[in-house]
Amino acid sequence: MFNTKDFVVLLLLVGLFLPFILIPSWYHFFESFTFHYPLLASFIKFAVLATWGESIGLRIRTGQYNYKGFGLLPRAVVWGFLGMGIYMAFVIFSQGTPAFLNAVVPGLGNYHIVLTAFAISTAMNLIFAPVMMTLHKITDTHIINNGGRLAGLLKPIPFVHILKTMDWQTHWNFVLKKTIPLFWIPAHTITFLLPEQFRVLFAAILGIVLGVILAFANKK
Repeated sequence: MFNTKDFVVLLLLVGLFLPFILIPSWYHFFESFTFHYPLLASFIKFAVLATWGESIGLRIRTGQYNYKGFGLLPRAVVWGFLGMGIYMAFVIFSQGTPAFLNAVVPGLGNYHIVLTAFAISTAMNLIFAPVMMTLHKITDTHIINNGGRLAGLLKPIPFVHILKTMDWQTHWNFVLKKTIPLFWIPAHTITFLLPEQFRVLFAAILGIVLGVILAFANKK
């Protein structure tokens, strides 16, 4: 049920974006910062927006945005580094996929902007996304196992143990097998149709959607 706390969160979300839309100097700062410091900008966008998505997902599952041991701060740090990796993937696949298409059929990579964006999204989501999503699940589990403390990120991650105890039924049958072809490939096709300076921001906004998707996955 929508309550006062939800209204405050909605106002904060609107307040975060509105100045960059209404105030030209803020928008120009956003463009300049994104251009000159792409990795740092990616870190900040994902640390804020994707973590926000996880908090919204928690609200859907439990009725609260945070609880002791959930670890919003370490999740934000992890999302920041994942955001840097996602930016790297954007650069690699947005340049490498058209080059591959042109190598297969000369001119194919420049044939149609929508088809090219779809090819980039498909390649990235089939090659990079499963690894990133699995790593994200591992880090989430590590954070929970360490009581949501920021210091837990300094401890070695027991990859083998977490991989053995993961809910692979949900991870494969829902997160990978359903969300990648049905949501992420179409969504990132739109991403690669956008101007370059907006791609990572749009992907970070999709992180909010990811939080909702994972919330329903964990309800299953």
